[in-house]
Amino acid sequence: MLVQIFLSSVVSLWALAGDFCAEAAYYNREHSANMENLLPSVSRPTNPSYTFYGIMFDAGSTGTRIHVYTFIQKDPAELPVLDREMYHAVKPGLSAYADKPEVGGETIRQLLKLAKKTVPRTEWKKTPVVLKATAGLRLLPKEKANALLEEVQEVFADSPFFVPNNSVTIMNGKNEGVLAWVTVNFLTGHLYSHTKKTVGILDLGGGSTQITFLPKSKKTVISAPPTYIARFNMFNGTYELYTHSYLGNGLIAARLATLGALGADGLEWKVFTSSCLPKKFREDWTFGGLTYKVSGIPDGYAGYKLCYYEIMRVVKGIVHQPYEVKGSSIFYAFSYYFDRAVESGLIDGSRGGVVEVRDFKKRAKEVCNKMTKYRPISPFLCMDMTYITCLLKEGFGFKDSTVLQLTKKVNNVETSWALGATFDHFRKMNIH
Repeated sequence: MLVQIFLSSVVSLWALAGDFCAEAAYYNREHSANMENLLPSVSRPTNPSYTFYGIMFDAGSTGTRIHVYTFIQKDPAELPVLDREMYHAVKPGLSAYADKPEVGGETIRQLLKLAKKTVPRTEWKKTPVVLKATAGLRLLPKEKANALLEEVQEVFADSPFFVPNNSVTIMNGKNEGVLAWVTVNFLTGHLYSHTKKTVGILDLGGGSTQITFLPKSKKTVISAPPTYIARFNMFNGTYELYTHSYLGNGLIAARLATLGALGADGLEWKVFTSSCLPKKFREDWTFGGLTYKVSGIPDGYAGYKLCYYEIMRVVKGIVHQPYEVKGSSIFYAFSYYFDRAVESGLIDGSRGGVVEVRDFKKRAKEVCNKMTKYRPISPFLCMDMTYITCLLKEGFGFKDSTVLQLTKKVNNVETSWALGATFDHFRKMNIH
């Protein structure tokens, strides 16, 4: 089903906190081909039907994903439509190549081969290619992140696609939440329905987690830290979003915090234990280019209650509780919320599903109290499900009855920030 999009209205009218928050651009090399007068122009298609494309890389902490979007302008007087998305992901993420940036660059080169197969050769020079990195690179030392992004920039420069200025950046956490909100509310039809009815989003990555929603109560705005409110204009109306990204509170980073391994030294000999893991479990586990020895507690206790207590120390007091989330708002939850719900049997992976917060709690108890049964799926499943439960309840303050729409795609398009970020780049390049 084609999804109607009004790119010129959706994208060109917004100005979020000074053209969004400044992103950390670690690479500023000038390219003469990127001069403004050489930008590809598709604003006024000469053909009755014109197709154009956008390539967006999502460089996350646990994987790199490529999104190739195909847009159709059927008639200059009509709205363009989003025709389809080509999506592919590889693991691990760029941050795993912190000491081997050229190997990380090769993963991008391989994904670009898929883009070449999707975008017709005649459109390569007019198709923008952009990479935005998230928490994985935010957590790296600046010089290592810089080396990775410079390598990616060189790969882009060797490609046949159009490379905009600042095409390789580390995304600001606030942008990540806002752009994901734009994507989901666009795909669900809320952004062009001329109403202020929208849905909130919950995104749980490996290194960070985001919450974004349109407050219904002024008290939510007034009681929130000033940096948690983002304002922008769209369809001649002003939107005031509550949004925040918690760096270090993504699912994988939370594992490290629960194990007491975050920032620890002596990794070659230390063993990090948790009652969230099966008693007889012990293995090496690698994340962000570092290897940790992790284990259950052979002579101790394991289970949901002890695990919840451990994770409470990671969550309690760190996450701000918005005033109105105790109400009846509907949130779309994706990324690891979706993945772990599928792995634990809470929802069907092909269809997604609607659950309540209490359903995560109920399934977390079952998984933790039957770790042997679920160990073949993942020895970390108890820890992950308990963390999600604790994050939702003790962190954000959701009620047990809060409804979560768990989904991976809406209208066959990935529910990530990538589509919203593509809109933003079209706006900057005057592509309507």
